[in-house]
Amino acid sequence: MEAKKKPVIQVKNLYKVYHVGETRVRALNGVDFTIHRGEFCSIVGTSGSGKSTLLNMLAGLEKPTKGEIIIAGHHIEKLNESQLVKFRREQVGFIFQSFNLLGTMDAIENVALPLTFRGMAKKERTMRAEKVLDLVGLKKHKRHKPSQMSGGQQQRVGVARALVVQPQIIFADEPTGNLDSNTSAEVMELMRKIIREQNQTLVMVTHDNSLAQIADRIFHIKDGKLIKVEEKWKEQETEEKAEE
Repeated sequence: MEAKKKPVIQVKNLYKVYHVGETRVRALNGVDFTIHRGEFCSIVGTSGSGKSTLLNMLAGLEKPTKGEIIIAGHHIEKLNESQLVKFRREQVGFIFQSFNLLGTMDAIENVALPLTFRGMAKKERTMRAEKVLDLVGLKKHKRHKPSQMSGGQQQRVGVARALVVQPQIIFADEPTGNLDSNTSAEVMELMRKIIREQNQTLVMVTHDNSLAQIADRIFHIKDGKLIKVEEKWKEQETEEKAEE
C-alpha cells in the first residue's frame, strides 16, 4: 500500500455551526481524518448527517466555523474566494448527481468546457477531451448531445469532464443518484479503475451503503461526527493472504 502513504487531504478538529433562528445546529461536530494519495473514500450517512456539508468544505464551497482543512499542502480554510477558485480549477474535479451537462453541446464540448476556462487552445482541449472519452468507454458517442445518450452514458461524460483537468482529487456528490443499480455499479467500477490507474484520489458522498462498499475506506457520519471508519483494502489484503 505504498501509494497510500502520502496524505493529500487532512481534516483537523472540523466544526460547522449554523444559526437557525435562536437555535445553533452543529452540522459538523469535531471531525478528524486523513485521506492518502490514490485512495477512494466514501462518506456515508443519512440525510442531515453532515456528509454534504463536509464535502462542500473539502471543496472550499463553505468555510468551517472552526478547524483546519489541508488539501495538497494548501490550508484551504485560509484562502480567499479568488484563491479558492484557482485551487478548484487546478487541483479538483467534480462529479454531480444531476450530470450538469449542457444540452446544446456534444460530449466533446461538454468535457472540454473546464479547459476553456483555463484558456487552453481549442485543438488541444478537443484532443484531450477525446482521449478521456475513450478512457470512459464513449468512443462512439463523442458527437452525441446529452439528449441522445442514456443516463449512464451522460454520467460517463460527467466522469470524463472531471478527469480532463487531470485533478489530484475528484469529489463526487451522490454521483449515481439518478441511475439504476446496475448502471450505478458500472459507473463506480469505472471510476475506481481509472483513479487506480492514474493514482488520483476520489472522495464520494452517498447515502447508499451498498455503493459505498466499492471504496477503499468508508467514513460513517452521524449527527456531524465521524463514528466509524471501515478499512476495505485491509479486508481485501487479509482475504488475499488467506487465499495464498
